Amino acid sequence: MTFLAIDIGNTRLKWALYAAPRPGAALLQHGAVFLETIDALAETAWQALPTPHSMLGCVVAGDAVRRRVEHQMGELWEDLEPRWVVPSTHDAGISSGYDHPSRLGADRWVALAGARQRVLEHAAGGPPRPALVVMVGTAVTVDALDAAGHFLGGLILPGFGLMLKALETGTAGLKVPTGEVVDFPTNTSDGLMSGGANALAGAIERQQRRLRQRTGQEPLLYMTGGAAVKLAPITELPFETVDTLIFEGLLVLQSHRLAL
Repeated sequence: MTFLAIDIGNTRLKWALYAAPRPGAALLQHGAVFLETIDALAETAWQALPTPHSMLGCVVAGDAVRRRVEHQMGELWEDLEPRWVVPSTHDAGISSGYDHPSRLGADRWVALAGARQRVLEHAAGGPPRPALVVMVGTAVTVDALDAAGHFLGGLILPGFGLMLKALETGTAGLKVPTGEVVDFPTNTSDGLMSGGANALAGAIERQQRRLRQRTGQEPLLYMTGGAAVKLAPITELPFETVDTLIFEGLLVLQSHRLAL
C-alpha cells in the first residue's frame, strides 16, 4: 500500500514515497526538484519508482503547475488518481478559524495537521498543548493552534529572498547581500541579512507570547521549510525543526480519509 506525498511550493516540488499511508510509515524514497524541471519527472526522478497505490498532495504554485505534475504522473501511472488537499472547516482532528477556510494555503493546512499529530504524540496521553507552526520558504507563515486543535489564525510575511529583493529594488545603492546574521552589524551586507532575520524572528516571538497569553499554556514551536536553517539559529525560543512536517501532515490526512 505504498503512498506518494507531493508538496508543490512556489519554488520547488518535493516528494516522498512511503510504505503505507499512515503516520510513522517507513520512508522509501524522496526527492526535490525546481519547478522549472518538473516536465522531466517521468524521465528522471520518478522513472524507476514503483507504482504508488495512492497519492495526496498540496499545491500553492497554481493550477497550471498542478496540471503539469498530473501529466507526469499520467505518463507513468495511468491508474493512479491524483488527489489534492483543499482546506476545509474540519479535517483529521483540526478545525479552522479562517474567515474563508478554503482560501487558506493548502500547505499551511497540511502543516497544521502534521503539527497536531506531533502535539498529541508529545502529550503521550496527557493534555495537549497549543502549538505555533512556522514555515520558512519563499514566504514565511506563523500559524497558531490551540490545545484543542483549533487553528486560530496566522501571519504571512515575505521570506528572506523577497525581503532583500524589495530592499534592493526600492532603494539606491543596496544590493542583495551575502552577509551574515550578527548582533551588531558593521557593514551593509550583514546589516541587510541581520535585519531580515531579526524581523522574522521578532514576529515569531511576538506570536508565541500572544498564543501563550491566549491559551494560558506554553506553546510548542515547530519550524519547517527550506530556509528554516537560516532562521533557527537566532530564534531565542525552544523549537523543533521538522523538515518533513508537510509530508507528515499528508500522511495524517490520507490516513483519515481511508478511515472514513
